[in-house]
Amino acid sequence: MHYEATKLNHGYAGRILTIDLPSRAIEAPMLDEHVRDYFLGGRGLGLYLLHQSVTSTTRATDPENPLILANGPLGGIPQFPGTAKAMAVSLSPITGVPGVSNFGGYFGAFLKYAGFDALKVTGKAGRDVMIIIDGLKHQVAVEEIAHLDEAFDLERMIDERYTGLGIDRRHIAFMSTGIGADHTTFGCINSHYFDMTKPTPNGRGIYRTKQAGRTGIGSVMSGKGIRAIVVLAAYPQGENPYGAADWERAKDAGKRLHQVVKEVDPTSLRMSRKGSAGLITFMSKDEYQSLPVNNFQAGSDPRAPQICGSHYEEHLFEHRGMDGCFPGCNLQCNKGGWVTLVSGAHKGSRVWVDGPEYETAAGFGSNLGIWNPEFILEANWHCDNYGIDTISTATILAFVMECFQRGFLTSAAADGLELAWGNEGAALEFIHRLARGQGELYKQAGGGMLPLVDWVAAGCKAKTGRDVRGELDLFAMQTKGLPFSFYRTHRSLSMQGSYAAASDIGAHHAAAWLIKADLLGAFPTFEEKAWALISYPRVRLGNDNLGLCKLPWVDVFNPESARRTDTDIHINPASQEIYADFFNSMLGTDMSWEEIFAQTDRDINLQRVMNVVRFGDKTRAYDWIPDRAIGPTDDALYEGEGDYNDGEVAGILGVSSEEVAAMATSRKRIVLMDYRKQELQRLIDVYYAERGWNRAGIPFIDTLQELGLWSYLTAETQAKIAGLQEIVEIVAPA
Repeated sequence: MHYEATKLNHGYAGRILTIDLPSRAIEAPMLDEHVRDYFLGGRGLGLYLLHQSVTSTTRATDPENPLILANGPLGGIPQFPGTAKAMAVSLSPITGVPGVSNFGGYFGAFLKYAGFDALKVTGKAGRDVMIIIDGLKHQVAVEEIAHLDEAFDLERMIDERYTGLGIDRRHIAFMSTGIGADHTTFGCINSHYFDMTKPTPNGRGIYRTKQAGRTGIGSVMSGKGIRAIVVLAAYPQGENPYGAADWERAKDAGKRLHQVVKEVDPTSLRMSRKGSAGLITFMSKDEYQSLPVNNFQAGSDPRAPQICGSHYEEHLFEHRGMDGCFPGCNLQCNKGGWVTLVSGAHKGSRVWVDGPEYETAAGFGSNLGIWNPEFILEANWHCDNYGIDTISTATILAFVMECFQRGFLTSAAADGLELAWGNEGAALEFIHRLARGQGELYKQAGGGMLPLVDWVAAGCKAKTGRDVRGELDLFAMQTKGLPFSFYRTHRSLSMQGSYAAASDIGAHHAAAWLIKADLLGAFPTFEEKAWALISYPRVRLGNDNLGLCKLPWVDVFNPESARRTDTDIHINPASQEIYADFFNSMLGTDMSWEEIFAQTDRDINLQRVMNVVRFGDKTRAYDWIPDRAIGPTDDALYEGEGDYNDGEVAGILGVSSEEVAAMATSRKRIVLMDYRKQELQRLIDVYYAERGWNRAGIPFIDTLQELGLWSYLTAETQAKIAGLQEIVEIVAPA
């Protein structure tokens, strides 16, 4: 298809690209202005397009389930730090509800430069295909390609093809997945872009990758037969290249945030040297106990410095060159290094690894009882190459290892592997077998946590006659089917509420990463914890709508914020005002940052509505977390933090520490767990009320009408929500 080029206006291209794979029909309709202004872009626009494309009976594997990639109006503008983000949206194969994952790199920006605010792909190709969006020639095509199992083989193929045509690598960005997405429900999508500054053994310049990792959208892409999506584009030129309402003001906002990053990061988190892995030592502090160790059984370990950001900074990261995932971001937190592989088909090869981020370092490190940073780098590389989510893979593997620890699985069930804590060789072999679906355990693990728990429980019952499902559920770390990201939440009620209810995609921190602020005392009262579940997702998910990275806001604390009174300084209000200036100058509005991000309530409610369509009157039952995320699941774990737990029990019962010390551990643990569960239920009640939802977690029609969302819902959805308004009996979690 050939299309006409258009200029960007207020950061928007003004068009959607739609592709139906079976018919090869390609269209480029204009983006409705009312939809654009209401949902803004990115996540919100993606959810709207998804909602309009599916019904209550659509499943993630159905052809009509679309794969959507969407940018935002503030994305792709290098004059402001952190404008690399775009969103992947689809029904999730691992949860069944809308899956959303943000990703960095150049793809989202290049899609906009090529002329599109979103790409929506429907149907299944039947054979491996590559989608080519040529913004240089203004052409779109779908081509069949030879089957390639690995993402980095695709990378080489695409590079050779387009450089052979004389196209500069700096104009190429693409998405890929691999064989692991074929055999799991948690496939990831790699976002590739060329970094001309990074030194390599053969000179300078290398492709870097960021991932749309969560919710299995790579598996949707793979199921459609799409192996890669390529976009060719050039940066907009001219006096006002992005169509800002006030370009000088927009550039000034960027300069101010650049200055904050430049002055603050080198003396605080040092993201430009450590990346996000520097968070490991904070979470592992004795007083926080929030770094997951051995499947969240413990929260701290003296070996944590071996896998922390400082170790990577000093020994493994390649600091030469630029480490931003998009031009103009001086936070430079996209770290990486070289490692020699010790397993798999590429054993002995020295490869470049982008990462590890905190999640991958904690997931393949402390949560598996492994304290070898080179192992973590290798596991990271294999997951990227196979196209599988590092977080889901590591969480599922930790569950398997605890099943070994507790005797629910043996090496016979793992086809000879001893999946014990700290066994690096077995962990790497697990990844290889998982990605290729080799063996029953690995096929079941590829289905996700819930099918795996069913399989382990069935095997135990067949062998012993004992039903162990309830025991497994205690430490199967998932919510709504999505495996946990890596924060142990025993000491953060706010983060428990985030995982349980504020994150509608499942157990992920993107919507409400509250744990650090909570541990630092930002939300001392119950009411403040509840309000944080409203206010922080507005900002965090609002950034996903706009095309912005959260890290220059959340991880670079503006000193001006500390001088504010009568406000939550932890939300970094001084930097939020800079973001508001950027927004207003691009879109021609005059809004406070609170007003800007309050608009996120629209897509938060849309996602909740879509969850309700799937879960019905059981919606609240899915807003819960495993006992392991709440507190000690056995007496030994209670005693591992006995002093702290005893102090909490003394406060709960209103008795002395001596009286608590005289109680049986089992009795104390029950008191503690019952209290924490009651507090979490109470927090969810307050959260629902603040959102304008009923006690079953279902939005009131009045709420949706006041937001203006009701008219954007399909007739089927309106009828479903209306029919659930009068639920009397609450289906609560077990």
